[in-house]
Amino acid sequence: MEPEVTFLYLVIVPHGHQEISLSLPLQKSASDIAFTLKEGCKYSLKFTFMVRNNIVSGLVYESRVWKSGLPVDQTHCMLGTFSPQREPYVHVLEEETAPSGALARGSYTAKTKFVDDDRRCHLEVSYSFEIKKDW
Repeated sequence: MEPEVTFLYLVIVPHGHQEISLSLPLQKSASDIAFTLKEGCKYSLKFTFMVRNNIVSGLVYESRVWKSGLPVDQTHCMLGTFSPQREPYVHVLEEETAPSGALARGSYTAKTKFVDDDRRCHLEVSYSFEIKKDW
């Protein structure tokens, strides 16, 4: 039996500002702005997900970000191996810093996916976000 991984929430946790919670899968189109970050702010990403049926081995978070069609960031992070349980898992990634400066401001598009050791994709989502001078 193959594992069933259901992602419930993606939460952006910016320092000094309220959390931005997005229900997964996103109901917006990829061109709609899902959230806004202040330039230079420090933030973390927090994922909430459930595992059912079987162990999911080597779950990986992959993300690519583009600005004006040009790739500007790529992230590949091993989340780990998870067994089925009744309570959702919550995983927080390391702190990152949003780019800053006049050239960094504007709209970005991103594609995020979660893949296991067997290259099964459990979630793939595209979204847009903005970086602005202020919240």
